[in-house]
Amino acid sequence: MADHRSDDKGPLIQIHSLEKLEEEVKSQFYEWRKGKAWFSEEMKREHRKSRTSLFQYFLHSRLLAFLTSPFIYACIIPFAMLDLFISVYQGVCFPVYGIPKVRRKDYMAIDRGSLQYLNALEKLNCLYCSYGNGLMAYVVEIAGRTEQHWCPIKHARRILHAHDRYSHFLPYGDALTYRKRVDQVRDDFADLRQQK
Repeated sequence: MADHRSDDKGPLIQIHSLEKLEEEVKSQFYEWRKGKAWFSEEMKREHRKSRTSLFQYFLHSRLLAFLTSPFIYACIIPFAMLDLFISVYQGVCFPVYGIPKVRRKDYMAIDRGSLQYLNALEKLNCLYCSYGNGLMAYVVEIAGRTEQHWCPIKHARRILHAHDRYSHFLPYGDALTYRKRVDQVRDDFADLRQQK
């Protein structure tokens, strides 16, 4: 019979190798200092040389980009409302049910504005996309924790991009396990409490 112990370490070794590779790639461009990306003066000069002027940017943009931009930017209104409502929701409800709150800053990475190779409009676009995607990830985590508390049952069919809490859920159709373990699963946030 084959010894599978070495296989158990395989994924961990791969993860560590990928993390090391990611750090090597990052170190080619910037250093991490006091919680922020830091660029050398030489790198900043290279970045500024690569910046496209607003005139050139508009000159080479597609007409459809101009026509659709009001629809894109109008989404800031529902985004801001969702941000406000979901933050108030978790602030009021999560403590009542003993659900650990989601730290908004863990999902908001607004750092592309310091890149010297982006012009003002590109920086605005990056800010907008960072906020929108960060907000959606924040909302998914809040919804996932809510679902774990109220309905921790996996779906019958496979779903794409299940949230992080989904692995804690109970099997679909297993009524006995549900009744036996629902209270345990709904309060099982020990992994999140350990992260603090």
